[in-house]
Amino acid sequence: MIQAPHIEGQGGQLTLAELIDNGKVVAAGEPLASFDSTNELRLKYEAQAKFDDLRHQVEQKYAEHNNNAEKRNSDLKSAEADLQKAQLEIRKGPVLSEIERQKNQVKLEDAQAHVESLKKSSAFRDQQELAEIRIFELQRDRQKVAVERQTNNLNKLDVKAPIKGMVALENIWRNGSMGHAQEGDQMWPGQPLLRLFDPSEMEVELTVGEPDGAALVKGAKAILHLDAFPELTFTAHFDSASPVATAALGTSLKTFAALFRLDQTDPHILPDLSAALDIEAPSK
Repeated sequence: MIQAPHIEGQGGQLTLAELIDNGKVVAAGEPLASFDSTNELRLKYEAQAKFDDLRHQVEQKYAEHNNNAEKRNSDLKSAEADLQKAQLEIRKGPVLSEIERQKNQVKLEDAQAHVESLKKSSAFRDQQELAEIRIFELQRDRQKVAVERQTNNLNKLDVKAPIKGMVALENIWRNGSMGHAQEGDQMWPGQPLLRLFDPSEMEVELTVGEPDGAALVKGAKAILHLDAFPELTFTAHFDSASPVATAALGTSLKTFAALFRLDQTDPHILPDLSAALDIEAPSK
């Protein structure tokens, strides 16, 4: 059973754009139907544009982080150079006056504090910027999922045959009556569209009057007459039947629902053709 596709994130009906002809034999992968993709294309372009923008922002943040990290590293190296200079100056203590020696000591302590401060602040800044980048990465990855979802939705709108077989269009309620879906029809997601089956094995669905129900037994044979091709006949054999006879509302005539399987294949035998069966009960 092939149904109208389920589209993620969208409610409402889908507009049928193309539909394969009833009775056509298709190979696996051949197109069966397509639905209007205008809205899904718009959503995909919007999602793709937002994803590209977020991806650019991530790249920009990485560049800013590298630039800031290089600047902090340069400041740290400059502070370490000042520290080394202060350490050299402090070694001159024995030949300097007490005042000069104390000035050099203060410069050394300031340089040491500056280096330690830059190391701590640089580590905190790295953590902050990496966290900021991670936020943009998560937004980018989430938007990538949205792009993939819209791409998947677009692919779903082109319905293809999962197996080789013959097409049998389903009857749906349209314009106040039952009939095959047509281009331009509005369909709900999951609504039956068509059946795809192996034409080498076909069944006939029929109703049998209650008085003739005794003929529906294992081994029963039947002659098939197609209303569209009265000159053709085919043989069939009994497959199954409902054990209970039912009657339509307002009538006392009861019938059994039964299935007969055809013994031959023929290009004239198409789905949904009306037919009649002459049932031959097996001899006792």
